Amino acid sequence: MMPLNDVEPNRYASFPIMTLGLIMVNIVVFSYERMIFPGVSEQYYAWLQMYGTVPALILSREGGGAITAVTHMFLHGDIWHISGNMLALWVFGRRVEDVCGPLRFLMFYLVCGIFADIVSTLVLINSPIPGIGASGAIYGIMSAYLILFPKGRIRTFVLFFYVPLFPKIRAYWIILYMLVLQIGPAAMTLLTGAQYRTGHWAHLGGFFGGLFVFLFLRAEAYHRVRNTLPL
Repeated sequence: MMPLNDVEPNRYASFPIMTLGLIMVNIVVFSYERMIFPGVSEQYYAWLQMYGTVPALILSREGGGAITAVTHMFLHGDIWHISGNMLALWVFGRRVEDVCGPLRFLMFYLVCGIFADIVSTLVLINSPIPGIGASGAIYGIMSAYLILFPKGRIRTFVLFFYVPLFPKIRAYWIILYMLVLQIGPAAMTLLTGAQYRTGHWAHLGGFFGGLFVFLFLRAEAYHRVRNTLPL
């Protein structure tokens, strides 16, 4: 099941300038990474240790320090990593940006990413593995979408017995499904020390960071939420 796009109209603006801007920045940074580090090397790993979040280095006051809480959001491991993240940002970011406005949306995006990073670092405090990727921030955007537009319809790619289908599925089914997928691996990480390539705790941290969205809504949108009016 792959979400492709939100089919609901915006209320305030038709062009999601900040969502597209974030996608472009991530693509540019990824292209730069691939240009200077075409393969896995010691130099590439040193780059990740400097600009990714490495909990063990933070504990020992080494590496890039607190700035990595922001820089890690713009690094991605491979083309599939960035493609999945940017698609999800496009699907869920457009309408959240609409009710926040571009600058508030950017601040909210960064807050979610930083909150995800803090949660992941505290849980994996001794891990030497660099945490990278925008997925923590994007799970925050998904959380905000679930809160604000639970019945929004998402055009989704589904492969049913090798037959491609493109149904419009309610947002709450998709987002809760993606959230549930994080819980088992996150619990195993905490209880048994299991290691995964995916930052499940960053996803959960970002998701709960999405509760801050009410601090970033446009005045009109906040008024409509308070009075249970449709957004």
